[in-house]
Amino acid sequence: MKNIQRTLILGASIVALAGCGADEIVSPGTNQPVNVTINNPAPTPAPSPTPTSSLVTPAAGCPTINSTGGLTDSGTLAGPTGEYRVCTLPATFDADDNLPFINGLLYQIQDTVTVGSDQGFSSTGTDVSLSIEAGAIFFAQASSALIVNRGNTLDASGTATMPIVFTSRDNILGLNNDNSQAQWGGIVMLGRAPVSDCQDNVFNTATTPNANPTCQQRLEGSAQTFFFGGGDDADSSGTLEYVQMRYCGFELTQGNELQCLTTGGTGSGTTFNHIMSFNSSDDGVEFFGGSVNMSKLAVIGASDDSIDADSGVQANIETAVVVQRATTGDSIIEFDSPDDLADGTPGNAIPQSTLNVNNFTFVQRSSASGQAVRARGGPALGLTNGVIDVNTADSVCIRIDEQITLNAIIGFDSVVCDGANRPVRGSSGVSDAEVQAVVDAGTNNNLLFTLSLTNNLVNGANENGVTAFDATARSSFFSSSTFVGAVESDLSADFGDWTCNSSIQDFGSATGACTSIPVY
Repeated sequence: MKNIQRTLILGASIVALAGCGADEIVSPGTNQPVNVTINNPAPTPAPSPTPTSSLVTPAAGCPTINSTGGLTDSGTLAGPTGEYRVCTLPATFDADDNLPFINGLLYQIQDTVTVGSDQGFSSTGTDVSLSIEAGAIFFAQASSALIVNRGNTLDASGTATMPIVFTSRDNILGLNNDNSQAQWGGIVMLGRAPVSDCQDNVFNTATTPNANPTCQQRLEGSAQTFFFGGGDDADSSGTLEYVQMRYCGFELTQGNELQCLTTGGTGSGTTFNHIMSFNSSDDGVEFFGGSVNMSKLAVIGASDDSIDADSGVQANIETAVVVQRATTGDSIIEFDSPDDLADGTPGNAIPQSTLNVNNFTFVQRSSASGQAVRARGGPALGLTNGVIDVNTADSVCIRIDEQITLNAIIGFDSVVCDGANRPVRGSSGVSDAEVQAVVDAGTNNNLLFTLSLTNNLVNGANENGVTAFDATARSSFFSSSTFVGAVESDLSADFGDWTCNSSIQDFGSATGACTSIPVY
């Protein structure tokens, strides 16, 4: 997000927008009729008739759940892959529940759906747990979002061959192309780990670490307020694994948008792995505070920053790929710490944002993107074993704003980039030469590198000739690698059938195209 906010705001428009109805805030053609034709071959006298191809048929009904109101049978919805039973989620999951995978069934996220109620800054344990089975498919539209309240958990566990898919209504109807976006809100997970930005404007600093013993931030809506933050670094908001989030992101008010995945104060007890964000209209993923450990991340086609981190987050990301669209997208990484007095947060507020990324391949393709990686406001950034493919000879590999940010750099090691005219950039009191000196202080870095990547992401001989750095020294979350980049030779090994394919990036996934719905 270019306009860094110290508050995650679901402005008053979230209810108003959601209440406008399907005909008012959707991409063109949402409610156009879709004709589905099932071609049945004529009978033959042969003893073994030719098998007929069939599409999905609707499930008989909606499963029974424990939460008040249950699931609402909203009829059926048809698209190119068949006809589905639609089961609309309750406004609130107020009891432990499980949403099973059922052939021919879709779950609808309508308006704001919450998991549990806020359990407070100092609470312990878990109140409500919502679990989702592998293969389940969810759809939504307009500003609809799934929000996990602090002290509750979402356990969405897909598998390598049956990912859980969160997508838009248009995707079900077969109306999307590889540039579709902004068709629903996204997933928001809130937890009880520390944040640096306090909603009451009383901040903790190194000299006064207990000035605000209950520093928390809020995510606002017109009807209710959602808080995040707490004192438990190891808090758990559940599990997201083998999950696709498609065509998400929605602007609620100017500068306040939802993205595919937003975390606020989630702790290290939360499991994030095998996460795909596709064509988010804002950031691909955004982390506000908390302690985030994430592996196997794919961000494809985000319209703003692909990875955005802020508000005192302590984040480690391992094995990540990012591929931009040519027509849209800002920085691949935008990384901030609270150094913006205009938003009321002093630059020395703690915790200081920290981000380490290991074994990554970033492909910058947007003509609107001036730099691949940008850090500002005094965060601590570490990059190891990375490959950056910038768009043009004038594109910047790494940009550092302000002396406070330069001083906080953790280190760059075994990072290569095909920069040319200006591989590094200093800004706001920092010179290019000073940034280059930090790069040169690391090991095996080359920002004037000749790339030999294939299929955007797969290492060639040049990348596999770079000596890898032992990133376990940076974080115990990281493993020791023998290569740089995210993909040594086999794209399917880490990014196989749990992803979807597009003209932006073809993973060779058996799950199929992002414009279609997987049929299991």
